[in-house]
Amino acid sequence: MRGLTIRQPWAAAITYADKRVENRTWPTSYQGPVLIHASRTMDRRHGPMVAAVVRGLQLDVGAVLAVARIIACHEDDGECTPWSLPGHFHHVLDEVTALPLPIPWVGAQGLWAPPAALMERVRQQLSPETASHVLREGQ
Repeated sequence: MRGLTIRQPWAAAITYADKRVENRTWPTSYQGPVLIHASRTMDRRHGPMVAAVVRGLQLDVGAVLAVARIIACHEDDGECTPWSLPGHFHHVLDEVTALPLPIPWVGAQGLWAPPAALMERVRQQLSPETASHVLREGQ
């Protein structure tokens, strides 16, 4: 299991809209469950681009918002989705499940390892079926 810290409004676009590619300057070979964590800072450069998508939503910061799965990572191959940025690595997400309540937490750069205490708080908010399906390792 890993965590991925993402600036708002992008974390909300993943959690509550259809953004299924996270653009990064670095690749990953990791495939598996990931916590979607909203950083404490906002991306004010590109925020207006998604304003219509996230309008009316609470843009929580410094909190885990969802669980998902990274299913692939590839170099820019053109626009694989409207959310893709040229010249970036596209971390492809699937099975995004919003948590009913954001969990305040401090994230980190890169893919980080969530401690057991955080994972227990995440599992408490998921049905047993969702937890066993989305949080499964190695697939």
